[in-house]
Amino acid sequence: MNDIVLLTGITGFLGGHIAVELLNAGYSVRGSLRNPGANGERAEATRKALEEAGADTSRLEFVTLDLTEDEGWHDAAHGARFVIHSASPFVTTMPKDPDELVYPAVSGTERALGAARRAGVERAVLTSSSVAIVNGRGPTSRKNALGPDDWPNPDEGRLNAYQLSKVLAERKAWEIAEHDGLALAVINPGFILGPLLDDDPGTSGALFVRLMKGDVPMLPRLHLHMVDVRDLARIHVAALTAPDALGKRNPAAFSNMDLAALAATLAREVPERAGRIPKRKAPDFLVRLLALFDGDIRANINELGYAPALDSSRGAALLGRPPRSAETMIGDMGRSLVARGLA
Repeated sequence: MNDIVLLTGITGFLGGHIAVELLNAGYSVRGSLRNPGANGERAEATRKALEEAGADTSRLEFVTLDLTEDEGWHDAAHGARFVIHSASPFVTTMPKDPDELVYPAVSGTERALGAARRAGVERAVLTSSSVAIVNGRGPTSRKNALGPDDWPNPDEGRLNAYQLSKVLAERKAWEIAEHDGLALAVINPGFILGPLLDDDPGTSGALFVRLMKGDVPMLPRLHLHMVDVRDLARIHVAALTAPDALGKRNPAAFSNMDLAALAATLAREVPERAGRIPKRKAPDFLVRLLALFDGDIRANINELGYAPALDSSRGAALLGRPPRSAETMIGDMGRSLVARGLA
């Protein structure tokens, strides 16, 4: 059996770190990207970023795949021992039509896991999200502690488009695994922080850029379950072979902060930007008022003040060592944005 891993979404923030972890662990990586560039420049930029992060890219190859197109999936999975499906659309500005996120997330999961099944891979690992556990709960049904057995109900209409896409994509994955006998492990990470590998800040980094440039005047009472991208990459690689990960949801978020605490931590870790980082908290009534006129605020209004504990013991077991602290992941992301001239 060879050790090729088909990794979707290698150009993403998480995908790049997973590729580094896989290559450093001795695997060969077949990384997918949607657009390699007219002359392969996107692929070569990704290779360079991974090399700068210390990875040996002699065992790296690229394939072109689209979450919404059938072409290429069969050949991409052929001969692979494992598949890690980390590619999924992630935005902070919610589209008017949820299908703009739901369709590529669900159909991409069908294509990736369908290709994995047909190729006879040993195991597939899917990147889901903690939002498929935590979010979308109304004020009268909230629980103070949540874990891998908990799911939101999409029929209640409290999930925004991104949250809905993650719930439906993961449900589709389990449906495929049960119906087709695919060996599947799912990772449910929280908000992913840590150092960038290239000059694309991604969705997580974009929030930090706004905070560090002073574009967020006040901070709503929103809580984040957070994980360091390097720890999360290690968890994904461990899930390929760990017996206890198979057939399970594995939450992975080891720090919990509200936006005000995150901003204060960022100011301490990156003091040269502290003067711009907001300190004031937005009262809930003001946030609810603004939500009447702002779709991005409205998309998260159900989560105001909701801070349940998340049982990430399975993710911790896969990590196999103490996770990085909130200070480390926040500081490393902030410093990398400054170093790259992005904030």
